[in-house]
Amino acid sequence: MKIRLFAVCSLLSLSAHSAFADDIFVNPPSPPQIQAGSWVLMDYTTGQILAAENEHVRRNPASLTKLMTGYVVDRAIDSGRIKADDIVTVGRDAWAKGNPVFDGSSLMFLKQGDRLTVHDLSRGLIIDSGNDACVALADYVAGGQPQFVAMMNKYVQQLRLRDTHFETVHGLDAPGQHSSAYDLAVLSRAIIHGEPDFYHMYSERSLTWNGITQQNRNGLLWDKGLNVDGLKTGHTASAGFNLIASSVDGERRLIAVVMGAESPKGREDQARKLLHWGQDNFDTVQVLHKGKKIGTETIWYGDQKKVEVGTNQDVYLALPKSEVPNIKAKYVLDKPELEAPIAANQRVGEIELFDRDKLIAHWPLVTLADVKKGSAWSRFSDYLSHKL
Repeated sequence: MKIRLFAVCSLLSLSAHSAFADDIFVNPPSPPQIQAGSWVLMDYTTGQILAAENEHVRRNPASLTKLMTGYVVDRAIDSGRIKADDIVTVGRDAWAKGNPVFDGSSLMFLKQGDRLTVHDLSRGLIIDSGNDACVALADYVAGGQPQFVAMMNKYVQQLRLRDTHFETVHGLDAPGQHSSAYDLAVLSRAIIHGEPDFYHMYSERSLTWNGITQQNRNGLLWDKGLNVDGLKTGHTASAGFNLIASSVDGERRLIAVVMGAESPKGREDQARKLLHWGQDNFDTVQVLHKGKKIGTETIWYGDQKKVEVGTNQDVYLALPKSEVPNIKAKYVLDKPELEAPIAANQRVGEIELFDRDKLIAHWPLVTLADVKKGSAWSRFSDYLSHKL
Protein backbone atom coordinates (compact mmCIF):
# COMPACT_ATOMS: atom_id res chain seq x y z
CA MET A 1 0.00 0.00 0.00
CA LYS A 2 1.20 3.48 -0.81
CA ILE A 3 0.63 6.31 1.67
CA ARG A 4 0.43 9.97 0.66
CA LEU A 5 0.26 12.91 3.05
CA PHE A 6 -1.60 16.10 2.11
CA ALA A 7 -2.50 19.30 3.91
CA VAL A 8 -6.02 19.93 5.16
CA CYS A 9 -5.54 23.09 7.20
CA SER A 10 -5.45 25.13 3.99
CA LEU A 11 -8.87 23.71 3.05
CA LEU A 12 -10.72 25.21 6.01
CA SER A 13 -14.20 26.67 5.28
CA LEU A 14 -17.97 24.90 5.64
CA SER A 15 -21.54 21.78 5.42
CA ALA A 16 -21.76 17.84 5.91
CA HIS A 17 -23.51 14.65 6.59
CA SER A 18 -21.63 12.70 9.26
CA ALA A 19 -22.03 12.69 13.01
CA PHE A 20 -19.15 11.99 15.39
CA ALA A 21 -19.01 11.87 19.16
CA ASP A 22 -17.13 14.66 20.86
CA ASP A 23 -14.65 12.17 22.38
CA ILE A 24 -13.11 11.31 19.01
CA PHE A 25 -10.67 14.18 19.46
CA VAL A 26 -7.42 14.05 21.42
CA ASN A 27 -8.27 17.05 23.59
CA PRO A 28 -12.02 17.75 23.40
CA PRO A 29 -13.09 20.84 25.34
CA SER A 30 -14.92 20.14 28.59
CA PRO A 31 -18.64 20.94 28.26
CA PRO A 32 -20.36 23.27 30.70
CA GLN A 33 -22.41 22.04 33.64
CA ILE A 34 -26.05 22.05 32.52
CA GLN A 35 -28.96 21.87 34.94
CA ALA A 36 -31.57 19.88 33.05
CA GLY A 37 -32.85 16.34 32.75
CA SER A 38 -31.24 15.87 29.33
CA TRP A 39 -29.59 18.08 26.75
CA VAL A 40 -27.77 18.17 23.42
CA LEU A 41 -25.66 20.66 21.48
CA MET A 42 -25.55 19.90 17.75
CA ASP A 43 -23.58 21.48 14.92
CA TYR A 44 -26.22 22.08 12.24
CA THR A 45 -23.92 21.86 9.23
CA THR A 46 -22.47 18.44 10.05
CA GLY A 47 -25.04 16.97 12.44
CA GLN A 48 -22.25 16.29 14.92
CA ILE A 49 -23.15 16.17 18.59
CA LEU A 50 -20.64 18.51 20.25
CA ALA A 51 -21.77 17.68 23.79
CA ALA A 52 -24.69 15.88 25.39
CA GLU A 53 -26.05 14.24 28.51
CA ASN A 54 -28.87 11.69 28.73
CA GLU A 55 -29.49 12.48 25.08
CA HIS A 56 -31.34 9.21 24.38
CA VAL A 57 -33.44 9.18 27.55
CA ARG A 58 -37.11 9.17 26.60
CA ARG A 59 -38.96 12.14 28.04
CA ASN A 60 -42.26 13.95 27.58
CA PRO A 61 -41.68 16.42 24.73
CA ALA A 62 -44.67 18.62 25.67
CA SER A 63 -45.12 21.36 23.04
CA LEU A 64 -41.88 20.39 21.30
CA THR A 65 -44.25 17.87 19.70
CA LYS A 66 -45.47 20.79 17.58
CA LEU A 67 -42.18 20.71 15.67
CA MET A 68 -43.32 17.45 14.11
CA THR A 69 -46.83 18.83 13.59
CA GLY A 70 -45.37 21.74 11.63
CA TYR A 71 -43.02 19.40 9.76
CA VAL A 72 -45.93 17.25 8.59
CA VAL A 73 -47.90 20.31 7.47
CA ASP A 74 -44.95 21.58 5.45
CA ARG A 75 -44.45 18.17 3.84
CA ALA A 76 -48.10 18.26 2.81
CA ILE A 77 -47.51 21.66 1.20
CA ASP A 78 -44.35 20.43 -0.55
CA SER A 79 -46.17 17.42 -1.95
CA GLY A 80 -48.98 19.59 -3.33
CA ARG A 81 -51.68 18.00 -1.16
CA ILE A 82 -52.48 21.41 0.32
CA LYS A 83 -51.40 25.01 -0.21
CA ALA A 84 -50.26 27.59 2.33
CA ASP A 85 -53.08 29.93 1.27
CA ASP A 86 -55.82 27.28 1.50
CA ILE A 87 -58.73 28.45 3.67
CA VAL A 88 -59.49 26.26 6.69
CA THR A 89 -62.83 26.36 8.51
CA VAL A 90 -62.27 25.70 12.23
CA GLY A 91 -64.30 22.75 13.54
CA ARG A 92 -65.89 22.16 16.91
CA ASP A 93 -63.01 19.99 18.17
CA ALA A 94 -60.54 22.89 17.67
CA TRP A 95 -62.60 25.29 19.80
CA ALA A 96 -61.47 25.49 23.41
CA LYS A 97 -64.91 26.44 24.73
CA GLY A 98 -66.34 23.51 26.64
CA ASN A 99 -63.35 21.32 25.70
CA PRO A 100 -61.62 20.04 28.88
CA VAL A 101 -58.61 18.83 26.88
CA PHE A 102 -57.55 22.44 26.38
CA ASP A 103 -58.08 23.64 29.99
CA GLY A 104 -55.15 25.82 31.04
CA SER A 105 -53.17 25.10 27.87
CA SER A 106 -51.70 27.42 25.25
CA LEU A 107 -54.14 28.53 22.56
CA MET A 108 -54.40 30.64 19.44
CA PHE A 109 -57.98 31.37 20.64
CA LEU A 110 -59.76 30.06 17.59
CA LYS A 111 -63.54 29.81 17.48
CA GLN A 112 -65.72 27.30 15.72
CA GLY A 113 -66.46 28.56 12.22
CA ASP A 114 -63.39 30.83 11.99
CA ARG A 115 -61.92 30.85 8.51
CA LEU A 116 -58.18 31.37 8.10
CA THR A 117 -55.31 30.13 5.96
CA VAL A 118 -52.99 27.21 6.55
CA HIS A 119 -50.22 29.82 6.80
CA ASP A 120 -52.00 31.70 9.60
CA LEU A 121 -52.72 28.48 11.47
CA SER A 122 -49.06 27.51 11.15
CA ARG A 123 -48.05 30.82 12.71
CA GLY A 124 -50.49 30.17 15.53
CA LEU A 125 -48.99 26.73 16.04
CA ILE A 126 -45.43 28.07 16.19
CA ILE A 127 -45.68 31.53 17.79
CA ASP A 128 -48.64 31.02 20.12
CA SER A 129 -47.98 27.29 20.57
CA GLY A 130 -51.72 26.99 19.97
CA ASN A 131 -53.10 23.54 20.69
CA ASP A 132 -56.29 24.57 18.91
CA ALA A 133 -54.30 25.47 15.79
CA CYS A 134 -52.76 21.99 15.83
CA VAL A 135 -56.18 20.35 15.87
CA ALA A 136 -57.49 22.57 13.07
CA LEU A 137 -54.48 21.74 10.90
CA ALA A 138 -54.72 18.02 11.66
CA ASP A 139 -58.37 18.00 10.63
CA TYR A 140 -57.63 19.82 7.39
CA VAL A 141 -54.48 17.90 6.38
CA ALA A 142 -55.50 14.38 7.42
CA GLY A 143 -59.22 14.44 8.17
CA GLY A 144 -58.75 14.00 11.90
CA GLN A 145 -56.27 13.81 14.74
CA PRO A 146 -55.67 10.02 14.73
CA GLN A 147 -54.89 10.07 11.02
CA PHE A 148 -52.53 13.02 11.47
CA VAL A 149 -50.73 11.32 14.38
CA ALA A 150 -50.17 8.34 12.08
CA MET A 151 -48.51 10.70 9.61
CA MET A 152 -46.34 12.11 12.39
CA ASN A 153 -45.13 8.64 13.31
CA LYS A 154 -44.49 7.83 9.65
CA TYR A 155 -42.03 10.72 9.57
CA VAL A 156 -40.55 9.50 12.85
CA GLN A 157 -39.59 6.36 10.94
CA GLN A 158 -38.31 8.24 7.91
CA LEU A 159 -36.11 10.48 10.05
CA ARG A 160 -34.95 7.47 12.10
CA LEU A 161 -36.01 8.98 15.40
CA ARG A 162 -35.54 5.86 17.49
CA ASP A 163 -36.51 7.39 20.84
CA THR A 164 -39.73 9.02 19.61
CA HIS A 165 -43.41 8.13 19.40
CA PHE A 166 -46.34 10.53 19.21
CA GLU A 167 -49.90 10.09 20.50
CA THR A 168 -51.17 13.67 20.12
CA VAL A 169 -50.88 16.48 17.58
CA HIS A 170 -50.11 19.13 20.23
CA GLY A 171 -47.97 17.53 22.94
CA LEU A 172 -50.32 17.53 25.89
CA ASP A 173 -49.52 14.60 28.19
CA ALA A 174 -50.54 11.20 26.80
CA PRO A 175 -49.44 7.65 27.70
CA GLY A 176 -46.87 6.30 25.26
CA GLN A 177 -45.80 9.71 23.95
CA HIS A 178 -42.09 10.36 24.26
CA SER A 179 -39.01 11.74 22.54
CA SER A 180 -35.39 12.52 23.40
CA ALA A 181 -33.04 15.47 23.24
CA TYR A 182 -31.11 13.75 20.45
CA ASP A 183 -34.17 13.01 18.32
CA LEU A 184 -35.48 16.54 18.72
CA ALA A 185 -32.14 17.95 17.59
CA VAL A 186 -32.32 15.75 14.48
CA LEU A 187 -35.90 16.89 13.82
CA SER A 188 -34.93 20.54 14.30
CA ARG A 189 -32.10 20.14 11.81
CA ALA A 190 -34.53 18.63 9.29
CA ILE A 191 -36.93 21.54 9.77
CA ILE A 192 -34.25 24.17 9.24
CA HIS A 193 -32.88 22.35 6.19
CA GLY A 194 -36.18 21.45 4.58
CA GLU A 195 -38.47 24.37 5.34
CA PRO A 196 -36.89 27.63 4.11
CA ASP A 197 -40.29 29.20 3.42
CA PHE A 198 -41.70 27.94 6.71
CA TYR A 199 -38.79 28.23 9.12
CA HIS A 200 -38.83 32.04 9.39
CA MET A 201 -42.01 31.74 11.46
CA TYR A 202 -39.94 30.32 14.32
CA SER A 203 -38.20 33.69 14.72
CA GLU A 204 -41.39 35.79 14.85
CA ARG A 205 -41.77 37.36 18.28
CA SER A 206 -45.51 37.94 18.46
CA LEU A 207 -48.84 37.18 16.81
CA THR A 208 -52.21 38.94 17.00
CA TRP A 209 -55.35 36.97 16.28
CA ASN A 210 -58.97 37.77 17.21
CA GLY A 211 -57.72 40.93 18.89
CA ILE A 212 -55.38 38.99 21.19
CA THR A 213 -51.63 39.58 20.97
CA GLN A 214 -49.32 36.90 22.33
CA GLN A 215 -45.55 36.85 22.63
CA ASN A 216 -43.37 33.98 21.48
CA ARG A 217 -42.34 32.05 24.62
CA ASN A 218 -38.77 31.62 23.36
CA GLY A 219 -37.13 34.44 25.29
CA LEU A 220 -33.78 33.90 23.54
CA LEU A 221 -35.24 35.58 20.45
CA TRP A 222 -34.66 38.85 22.34
CA ASP A 223 -31.11 37.97 23.44
CA LYS A 224 -28.72 40.56 21.99
CA GLY A 225 -25.66 38.37 22.48
CA LEU A 226 -26.99 35.47 20.40
CA ASN A 227 -28.54 35.51 16.95
CA VAL A 228 -31.33 33.04 17.82
CA ASP A 229 -33.93 32.46 15.09
CA GLY A 230 -35.91 29.54 16.57
CA LEU A 231 -37.14 27.02 17.45
CA LYS A 232 -39.63 26.17 20.24
CA THR A 233 -40.47 25.91 23.92
CA GLY A 234 -42.57 23.36 25.74
CA HIS A 235 -43.87 22.72 29.24
CA THR A 236 -46.12 20.40 31.17
CA ALA A 237 -45.96 19.38 34.80
CA SER A 238 -44.45 16.00 33.91
CA ALA A 239 -42.07 17.31 31.25
CA GLY A 240 -40.61 20.28 33.07
CA PHE A 241 -39.45 23.21 30.98
CA ASN A 242 -38.12 22.39 27.50
CA LEU A 243 -36.45 24.58 24.90
CA ILE A 244 -34.82 24.16 21.51
CA ALA A 245 -32.78 27.16 20.36
CA SER A 246 -30.98 27.63 17.05
CA SER A 247 -28.27 30.27 16.93
CA VAL A 248 -26.43 31.60 13.87
CA ASP A 249 -22.87 32.93 14.16
CA GLY A 250 -21.63 34.03 10.74
CA GLU A 251 -21.91 30.91 8.55
CA ARG A 252 -22.17 28.57 11.54
CA ARG A 253 -25.37 27.38 13.16
CA LEU A 254 -25.74 25.52 16.45
CA ILE A 255 -28.83 23.78 17.83
CA ALA A 256 -29.26 23.46 21.61
CA VAL A 257 -31.92 21.18 23.10
CA VAL A 258 -32.72 21.44 26.82
CA MET A 259 -35.33 19.15 28.38
CA GLY A 260 -36.56 19.09 31.95
CA ALA A 261 -35.20 22.43 33.17
CA GLU A 262 -36.58 23.92 36.37
CA SER A 263 -38.14 27.15 35.05
CA PRO A 264 -38.67 29.25 31.91
CA LYS A 265 -35.62 31.33 32.79
CA GLY A 266 -33.66 28.20 33.65
CA ARG A 267 -34.18 26.61 30.25
CA GLU A 268 -33.05 29.82 28.57
CA ASP A 269 -29.98 30.14 30.79
CA GLN A 270 -28.91 26.55 30.08
CA ALA A 271 -29.46 26.84 26.32
CA ARG A 272 -27.58 30.15 26.29
CA LYS A 273 -24.67 28.53 28.13
CA LEU A 274 -24.52 25.70 25.59
CA LEU A 275 -24.64 27.99 22.57
CA HIS A 276 -21.90 30.29 23.85
CA TRP A 277 -19.72 27.30 24.73
CA GLY A 278 -20.13 25.86 21.24
CA GLN A 279 -19.32 29.17 19.56
CA ASP A 280 -16.26 29.70 21.74
CA ASN A 281 -14.77 26.21 21.39
CA PHE A 282 -15.58 24.88 17.89
CA ASP A 283 -15.18 25.81 14.25
CA THR A 284 -17.07 24.20 11.37
CA VAL A 285 -14.44 23.33 8.79
CA GLN A 286 -14.46 21.98 5.26
CA VAL A 287 -11.81 19.28 5.14
CA LEU A 288 -12.46 17.89 1.65
CA HIS A 289 -13.79 19.45 -1.57
CA LYS A 290 -15.75 17.40 -4.08
CA GLY A 291 -13.74 16.95 -7.28
CA LYS A 292 -10.64 18.76 -5.97
CA LYS A 293 -7.32 17.04 -6.54
CA ILE A 294 -5.49 15.90 -3.42
CA GLY A 295 -2.87 13.85 -5.24
CA THR A 296 -1.60 12.48 -8.57
CA GLU A 297 -0.77 8.81 -9.15
CA THR A 298 1.04 6.94 -11.89
CA ILE A 299 -1.22 4.68 -13.93
CA TRP A 300 0.09 1.91 -16.15
CA TYR A 301 -1.13 0.75 -19.59
CA GLY A 302 -3.32 3.78 -20.17
CA ASP A 303 -3.66 6.59 -22.70
CA GLN A 304 -2.36 8.85 -19.91
CA LYS A 305 0.55 8.37 -17.53
CA LYS A 306 -1.01 10.08 -14.50
CA VAL A 307 -4.45 10.25 -12.88
CA GLU A 308 -5.65 12.74 -10.32
CA VAL A 309 -7.29 11.41 -7.16
CA GLY A 310 -9.55 13.05 -4.62
CA THR A 311 -13.06 12.70 -3.22
CA ASN A 312 -16.54 12.72 -4.76
CA GLN A 313 -18.13 14.53 -1.80
CA ASP A 314 -17.82 17.75 0.15
CA VAL A 315 -16.88 16.92 3.73
CA TYR A 316 -17.22 19.25 6.71
CA LEU A 317 -16.41 18.68 10.36
CA ALA A 318 -16.95 20.63 13.54
CA LEU A 319 -13.50 20.69 15.13
CA PRO A 320 -12.28 21.98 18.48
CA LYS A 321 -10.55 25.28 17.77
CA SER A 322 -7.56 24.14 19.83
CA GLU A 323 -7.12 21.07 17.62
CA VAL A 324 -7.48 22.61 14.14
CA PRO A 325 -3.69 23.11 13.75
CA ASN A 326 -3.18 19.42 14.64
CA ILE A 327 -5.57 18.00 12.03
CA LYS A 328 -3.68 16.12 9.30
CA ALA A 329 -4.72 13.84 6.48
CA LYS A 330 -3.24 11.12 4.34
CA TYR A 331 -4.49 8.73 1.74
CA VAL A 332 -3.70 5.06 1.26
CA LEU A 333 -4.06 3.20 -2.05
CA ASP A 334 -5.90 -0.12 -2.01
CA LYS A 335 -3.31 -1.60 -4.40
CA PRO A 336 0.36 -0.74 -4.87
CA GLU A 337 -0.18 0.28 -8.51
CA LEU A 338 -3.02 1.53 -10.70
CA GLU A 339 -3.72 0.03 -14.11
CA ALA A 340 -5.93 1.25 -16.98
CA PRO A 341 -8.68 1.21 -17.93
CA ILE A 342 -10.16 2.99 -14.94
CA ALA A 343 -13.35 5.04 -14.63
CA ALA A 344 -13.88 8.41 -12.97
CA ASN A 345 -15.14 8.18 -9.39
CA GLN A 346 -13.78 4.64 -9.03
CA ARG A 347 -12.56 3.86 -5.55
CA VAL A 348 -8.80 3.32 -5.42
CA GLY A 349 -8.06 3.85 -1.74
CA GLU A 350 -9.04 5.61 1.46
CA ILE A 351 -8.58 9.12 2.83
CA GLU A 352 -7.79 9.17 6.55
CA LEU A 353 -8.10 12.15 8.88
CA PHE A 354 -6.07 12.38 12.08
CA ASP A 355 -6.07 14.54 15.16
CA ARG A 356 -2.38 14.26 16.01
CA ASP A 357 -1.92 10.44 15.85
CA LYS A 358 -5.57 9.53 16.41
CA LEU A 359 -7.69 8.45 13.43
CA ILE A 360 -10.95 10.41 13.63
CA ALA A 361 -12.59 9.86 10.22
CA HIS A 362 -12.13 8.24 6.82
CA TRP A 363 -13.68 8.43 3.35
CA PRO A 364 -13.19 6.70 -0.04
CA LEU A 365 -10.41 7.95 -2.31
CA VAL A 366 -11.56 8.04 -5.95
CA THR A 367 -10.19 8.85 -9.37
CA LEU A 368 -11.24 12.22 -10.75
CA ALA A 369 -11.09 11.30 -14.46
CA ASP A 370 -11.41 8.35 -16.83
CA VAL A 371 -8.21 6.77 -18.09
CA LYS A 372 -8.73 4.55 -21.14
CA LYS A 373 -6.58 1.67 -22.24
CA GLY A 374 -3.53 2.88 -24.17
CA SER A 375 -2.44 1.88 -27.64
CA ALA A 376 -0.74 -1.46 -28.19
CA TRP A 377 2.63 0.27 -28.51
CA SER A 378 2.21 2.34 -25.33
CA ARG A 379 1.07 -0.72 -23.39
CA PHE A 380 4.07 -2.69 -24.64
CA SER A 381 6.35 0.21 -23.71
CA ASP A 382 4.82 0.32 -20.23
CA TYR A 383 5.29 -3.43 -19.90
CA LEU A 384 8.96 -3.16 -20.75
CA SER A 385 9.64 -0.30 -18.34
CA HIS A 386 7.39 -1.77 -15.63
CA LYS A 387 8.31 -5.46 -15.70
CA LEU A 388 11.90 -5.52 -16.91
